[in-house]
Amino acid sequence: MIPARGVSEQRFVVLGLGRSGRSAARSIVAGGGEALCWDDSPEAREAAELEGFTIQDLSRREAFEGVAAMFVSPGIPHLYPEPNKWIARATEVGVPIDNDIGLFFRSLATPDWDRFETAPRVVAVTGSNGKSTTSALIHHCLTVAGRESQLAGNIGRGVLDIDPPADGGVVVLELSSYQTELARALTPDVAVFTNLSPDHLDRHGGLGGYFAAKRRLFVEGGPDRAVIGVDEPEGRFLAGQLSEGAGDDRVIRVSVERKLEGPGWH
Repeated sequence: MIPARGVSEQRFVVLGLGRSGRSAARSIVAGGGEALCWDDSPEAREAAELEGFTIQDLSRREAFEGVAAMFVSPGIPHLYPEPNKWIARATEVGVPIDNDIGLFFRSLATPDWDRFETAPRVVAVTGSNGKSTTSALIHHCLTVAGRESQLAGNIGRGVLDIDPPADGGVVVLELSSYQTELARALTPDVAVFTNLSPDHLDRHGGLGGYFAAKRRLFVEGGPDRAVIGVDEPEGRFLAGQLSEGAGDDRVIRVSVERKLEGPGWH
């Protein structure tokens, strides 16, 4: 488990008690914070209670008093097609909204890393198609090469359920648009954009919103390296935004349709 950092003696609402929600609650508690949990499903609330979590009825007037932030499961809409009522209420009273991905990036690095010879790295993969295959292949190659590697996110384990990476370890994340759109911290060392095709348009208010959610992985924290599929206009636009010039090898353009010149390959 990755214990949450910066949460000690603070209260947090966790909305949605599926895999990511329960994982966030465990991480908060491990970090010394208080997790106040809610799910509209009675079965999910019962399962959380059996695990020892505190259930907080968000319909109560004082439900958000003294709450530092609310962590939301990725399947819960915050804006389109319409905001979830509990997210809308939290926004009205000024409670910041985040998710388990943001909590992961805020909490991963620890003072123990100062003793490591090689700091752990995070490789994050997003896109419409091929992100699961790409993530699994990266993880497999690292493992075969003898590197410690953990696969998490939208594939494998929840991001906060992994073990703290050791010296030189690598965490490979598959991230969907649902996961990147709300995260308040997105700081991978390497970010990969496979491609873009219309999907989840009702959730993101159209193709532009869908692309904007994925683009956040590259512009919020600025990865050291970005691998960008450039077979669609959005990928070419993103690569252009990130690159300082034609020879900038921090941005690697890839294509399955044509032979690329410069810092890219077919």
